[in-house]
Amino acid sequence: MELTVVMYSVCDAIAMITLNRPERMNAWSARMNLEHRFVLDQAERNDSVRTIVVTGLGRAFCAGADSHAFEGHVAHGAYDTRVSDEVATPGYSVRPEFDADFAYHFGLSKPVIAATNVAVAGLRSVLACFADLRFAAAGAKFTTAHGKLNLPAELGLPWLLRRMIGITRANECC
Repeated sequence: MELTVVMYSVCDAIAMITLNRPERMNAWSARMNLEHRFVLDQAERNDSVRTIVVTGLGRAFCAGADSHAFEGHVAHGAYDTRVSDEVATPGYSVRPEFDADFAYHFGLSKPVIAATNVAVAGLRSVLACFADLRFAAAGAKFTTAHGKLNLPAELGLPWLLRRMIGITRANECC
């Protein structure tokens, strides 16, 4: 697969996955999802990889879902990934409840570390929460977007946050 919005490298048993849309603050798109899952699968299958690190290029880890991408879905009349490649399923088949978006991280055999720089928002808060460890640069800000937009919380985020930071703080976020 040609990588256009994700960079991938392996060095010293560490797979480095870098979200590469700095001009959009690494906003998540269908293409990014496809490439992220592909390289995650590559890292999972590579016996020399012991750890996976996910980070973002530029001034943001990820600013959440790409709102401009939604315009294309509206124009098309349905969710349209605009990609013909098959979506990789890393972490699937370990347990049935892991065979879903982002929950597949729990089925990976290698630890995933989210190395966040400045902004982590919306949908990408989910990516950071599904990582085994999170490291944030000084001054990094985490936020959720769904409440401000009157949308339901993304992909199990309330469930994860309650277990990670406690119900009181999770309620403040969600």
